[in-house]
Amino acid sequence: MNKITITKKQARRFMLMKQGLYGDKIFSGKQGIYDYIKQASCIQYDPIDVCGKNHELVLQSRVKGFEKHQLFELLYKERKLFDWLDKCMCICLTSDWPYFKHERDRTIQSSRNKSDIDKVANDVLDFIKEKGPVCSSDLEYKHKIDWYWAPTSFSRAILDTLYKRGELVFSHKKNTRKYYDLTSRHIQKELINAVNPNRTDIDILKWHVLRRIGSVGMLHNNSSYAFIGIRGLKAKERKQVYADLIEEGIVNELMVDGIVKPFYFEKSDEHILEKAISSNETSNRIEFIAPLDNLLWDRKIVEEVFEFSYKWEIYTPIVDRKYGYYVLPILFDDSFVGRIELRRNKEENKFEMKNIWWENEENNSTDLLQKIEDHTKEFSDMMY
Repeated sequence: MNKITITKKQARRFMLMKQGLYGDKIFSGKQGIYDYIKQASCIQYDPIDVCGKNHELVLQSRVKGFEKHQLFELLYKERKLFDWLDKCMCICLTSDWPYFKHERDRTIQSSRNKSDIDKVANDVLDFIKEKGPVCSSDLEYKHKIDWYWAPTSFSRAILDTLYKRGELVFSHKKNTRKYYDLTSRHIQKELINAVNPNRTDIDILKWHVLRRIGSVGMLHNNSSYAFIGIRGLKAKERKQVYADLIEEGIVNELMVDGIVKPFYFEKSDEHILEKAISSNETSNRIEFIAPLDNLLWDRKIVEEVFEFSYKWEIYTPIVDRKYGYYVLPILFDDSFVGRIELRRNKEENKFEMKNIWWENEENNSTDLLQKIEDHTKEFSDMMY
């Protein structure tokens, strides 16, 4: 397909079809969880639980019959998925383990408090080998040290470092507490010993950028929140990455009416674009979108294509908030029609609308409000 120009409406449909957010749900059950994450490459994990954790919200909006225990089983029993620092903390395919070898090697070679951690690393690994999975409070190193995010216990720093080196993985999580175990007990030996398929620095960057393009659907060639976590991706390197991906026929260029900069999307998604352009079908579907949803990774593009401005106000002082602490965009058909704040009713095991804000007053119709109320009940059934 040669470079073409499409309308914003067609661009919205393309992104939503790619995301599995348009028309009937195409992902279902436990297999659907795996299939969506395979398509998206990763989904972002966040421990805050107001109306469900971010990764759970991402999945409930796409996967028919989603249940939290299904994700737990894929992560910690079947080991088809694993927790890793891709774009921040994420959930990724375990089969991608070899592709992150460069990051594990980097931590082995250099990390904060390396010499102090090296002195006790083998003792900690032996302790876990004998006792089984541990959390930071199970280790005896209670003193505080300076760490990346804030001062933390030496026990936590040790476990975090051994995890980033690839010697430990999360055995499981209990609420937000992480339990660590030996990688060799949970990851296949052939994956542990595999070399990184990307042999050069530019190949590593190309692999990461292509994953992020696929995660969102389409991206510009510019600095973006969607590229967070890709070490070494500066303007010069990004320009080369895009040039190589275009020359190799892996990504195509796309123009959207009213937007000056070109977009780039995976060539393998041409069939989705063709459907978005040719189809006259509408989507009667309502979804509540997670604050860190893949669709929202580049909020500049959301503003350009969907004409919707979204800010996660969880870290905004109360007096400066325009909406609320944990507010979810409401997607209907191919547009964001409003925002919703849900309140957990623990006595009745359900969520209730605490507040709703319409993007445009014409959205405030009895019919649409009823659809949102019905979806809130479906949401409660799935998330409780």
